[in-house]
Amino acid sequence: MVLTQPKTTAPRDPTKFPAAQLALLALVRVAEPIALTSIFPYAWQLVIDFKVGDRANASFYAGLLISAFALAESLTGMFWGGLSDRMGRKPVLIMGSFGVVASLIIVGFASSFWMALFGRFLGGALNGNIGVIQTMVAEIVTNPKHEPKAYAIMPFVWSIGVTIGPSIGGYFATPSNNFPGSLLDNELFRRFPYLLPNSICATLMVISILAGWLCLEETHPEMRSDTTSSPVTDERTPIQSRIPRTSMLITGPMSMPAVDLTHPESYGTFTRVSEEAVEEEWNVRPDGSAMPAKNNETSDPKCFTRRVAMLMVALGLFTYHSMTYDHLMPIFFQDERIPAGAPTMTTAIGTQYGSLAGGLGLTIQQCGIILAFNGLIAILIQGIVFPLVASLLSIWRIFIIVTVLAPIAYFLVPWLALLPENLLYPGIYAALFIRNLLSILAYPVLLILIKEASPSNRLGKINGMASSTGAACRTLASPIAGLLYGVGVRKEFTALAWWASALVAVVGAVQAVTTIHQARSGPQHEVRPVGRCAFIPDAEEGRGRKESVVRIRVGEDSGYASEDHDELTPFATRVPRG
Repeated sequence: MVLTQPKTTAPRDPTKFPAAQLALLALVRVAEPIALTSIFPYAWQLVIDFKVGDRANASFYAGLLISAFALAESLTGMFWGGLSDRMGRKPVLIMGSFGVVASLIIVGFASSFWMALFGRFLGGALNGNIGVIQTMVAEIVTNPKHEPKAYAIMPFVWSIGVTIGPSIGGYFATPSNNFPGSLLDNELFRRFPYLLPNSICATLMVISILAGWLCLEETHPEMRSDTTSSPVTDERTPIQSRIPRTSMLITGPMSMPAVDLTHPESYGTFTRVSEEAVEEEWNVRPDGSAMPAKNNETSDPKCFTRRVAMLMVALGLFTYHSMTYDHLMPIFFQDERIPAGAPTMTTAIGTQYGSLAGGLGLTIQQCGIILAFNGLIAILIQGIVFPLVASLLSIWRIFIIVTVLAPIAYFLVPWLALLPENLLYPGIYAALFIRNLLSILAYPVLLILIKEASPSNRLGKINGMASSTGAACRTLASPIAGLLYGVGVRKEFTALAWWASALVAVVGAVQAVTTIHQARSGPQHEVRPVGRCAFIPDAEEGRGRKESVVRIRVGEDSGYASEDHDELTPFATRVPRG
């Protein structure tokens, strides 16, 4: 197969930052969230156009349409990861990209809702790029000094994608209506009103495929042609961490990228997150080689402790209510605005401008532009606000504050319908800022807390469990939120869906405060910007950090079992932390 034939390349200098290869990988990466999120602004209108149901149940079917991609992706992610271990990263990456192109074409030419749903499910089933790309970054970046900057690139690229995608979907959907009398007002786009945005996204995806096929190098250690290139490591680098493996990734809200806890240097943000020094104990033989722990010692700590389990619940609740926001937002923006006193209205909650019986009455184009600005707000918060707040407050304090305040983001949105026209857009952007501030701060600190609570030799298993939890909650969130919105439409109370999500956020706040307590021991993390920031002091100038304490115990092999570890196992990974 052409894609698996390695090209002869010169050995890469591990001391130089691999900017070219990471740029190519970023090009492939950015096309995926563009294609994934471009359907958000028009999914609800697409369901109505296909006459699957009325306004009351269109939100439910739109939820199915959006969640189908994530559901299929979670079902096949392990398969594609295993295939990339056997076949190589590059061919699996290219195949996954072709799957997204096929999905876009099917949705663009869909003549029924079920055809569009099939296209979305097929795209997710054929796409395993999330895990593969994360593994390729780990294999490209062989110098630990480059990791903070490299691992911050993909979250930034994802944020760019979720900003561009909705703007393309919103601005170019139904071109015959949006651009009457132009070249776009033709029979083809009248028959397939959602073909244009999908064609644009497919074209961008094809460009990324060509760039990856022609210029991207295979990164699998056993399939590279420049086998003389080796990772830059030192005595502190665990041997297992030098051998990247494709694994499942934790999935959060659509606005945040997936994260692999086994390579968590940025935790889905643009910042550098480093672990503070902790006390360790190394068991060594007289010759200096590692000695496995005694049978009666706790060498295999329990994987899912109570703290880990409660943090998983918190992650699931957060992912659920955050995904409902992503789904309900474009529907509420486009739903008709019903002023108080309208002939068809019986509820009394409203003003002359609108009521809690409807939405904001915006067009698909207006919705797409708002979602694009929403992405820009998210980028600013990730790049500037998060590292600043995280450097001033501890990870634990941020977690408690944002979890307790999260319900506010959902409670405020329905009241936007009561605002006059001149205050509507300021109100929308204020609500989006509050939501992004709370959700973007919550996601990485949750991942950090999970990492701190996890035994170092069980991260893969915990990462897989967290990935399954996130994927399941994301898949359920959109249909359930859509169903509740439909019930609200029938009851002339669309706030029902929003306040149901607020209730879930309240449950999450109560669960966090009552069942998760601050850890008094074990590893702690600090957050630093990748670049220098005038508002954040350098680590050396900031608060003092504990020095590492390593207790080395020299002994003989008597009484020790050797079946679990050998002399190649790094010392630190055998000692349970926290």
